[in-house]
Amino acid sequence: MVNKNILIRNARSDELDEVSLLLKDAYQQYENIIRPEAWKPYLEDIMDVRSRRGKSDLIVAELNHRLTGSVTLYLDGSHSFPEAWPGGWAVVRLLAVHPKYRGQGIGRALMEECIHRCRQAKVAAIGLHTTEAMDIARQMYERMGFVRVPESDFHPAPDVTVMAYSLRL
Repeated sequence: MVNKNILIRNARSDELDEVSLLLKDAYQQYENIIRPEAWKPYLEDIMDVRSRRGKSDLIVAELNHRLTGSVTLYLDGSHSFPEAWPGGWAVVRLLAVHPKYRGQGIGRALMEECIHRCRQAKVAAIGLHTTEAMDIARQMYERMGFVRVPESDFHPAPDVTVMAYSLRL
């Protein structure tokens, strides 16, 4: 169930630093499972919200006048891992909910907004990548109808699989 008090909207320019820190806080839990030499560039990429502006929508969730979550939506998925997705697909990246606000439907509300925007834009499908460690998000994606597309998986290290999911619209 989605919390009706959550406001979903595009991030404002004056909120970019706050969104970067929110992403850092949300993804910090994975620091110990990512190889130390890979963690710093991964975190830098996650926090670099400015480089994705203009080619994606940076969508935020606000609850009680506080930013509590964010997601990046590429309506044109060719701007995000184009080799992984068929043409005409949208791509969702970096779904994040601040640890203090988890369990309140924020992640689901952000994903529902992505799906809504993709349907309005008449996008054929949405792709996303996740990992085994991101089990709560992965289970939510599956409940929302996303299915595995292993042909779009990638392997940033020999023992690591970043799993692909899609939702046909």
